[in-house]
Amino acid sequence: MARRDNSPDFIEAIARGLDVIRAFGPGQPVMSLAAMAAASDLPRPTARRILLTLEGLGYVRQATGGYELTPRVLDLGMSYVLSRGLWEVARPHMEALVARTRESSSIAQLDGSDIVYVARVAVPKIVTLAVTVGTRFPALQTSLGKVLLAALPPAEAERVLAEPSRSGIVPRWHPDASERAAALREVRARGWALTDEQLAPGIRSVAVPLRDGEGQVIAALNVNAHAAETPLEVLTGQHLPPLLQTAGAISADWAACQGAPQVTVAGTAS
Repeated sequence: MARRDNSPDFIEAIARGLDVIRAFGPGQPVMSLAAMAAASDLPRPTARRILLTLEGLGYVRQATGGYELTPRVLDLGMSYVLSRGLWEVARPHMEALVARTRESSSIAQLDGSDIVYVARVAVPKIVTLAVTVGTRFPALQTSLGKVLLAALPPAEAERVLAEPSRSGIVPRWHPDASERAAALREVRARGWALTDEQLAPGIRSVAVPLRDGEGQVIAALNVNAHAAETPLEVLTGQHLPPLLQTAGAISADWAACQGAPQVTVAGTAS
């Protein structure tokens, strides 16, 4: 397998290990050594060594028919979420919002042309697509993604959207450049975004930005609902006002956390 990066600082072994973890996609909870080698484009002996290393670290385990990921893999994503501190700040506000609207709420950030969910408080409802922390969707077809894309300069948003999605989801809405630009202008003008079954049937949501103490958009917060149960008028008329209030409270708390002095307490010699 050829190196994908010629930089002397690029560690190919780490990249290959991540390739193996990512090969466990939807509908593939267990993979044989041969299937893993093919999916990750690695020689079979290399794939075997990586799997055994990951097994020793606790990230995969042997299962009937091959190998499967362990829950420890979630630590990799949660390290990012917890290091940002956003979840601890947002959680009580999101829980109150969900109690008020009786709909699920999520926070996402932009990663290339996709959004990645970094926090979620859900209600038990049947939806077309399952969403958990770490789920990735094409940004433009989601309310969260529209908010995040609209926060970018138009040229930067177009550059980001030119990147291929890594979500594996084929959305329903495929706008041309002019329609795409018009949609983002509308979001910039009104300060919130709506999506109505543009990603998948039955998914309808409204989203607003979360900002830091400098006013920069750091993430987006939404309320999502099932299209058959929640009319657009309810989503924008009843759920949007508390969503805006919640986003303001989270942003204020986040700004306060950023501005708090960092105190280091020195140990006392005995």
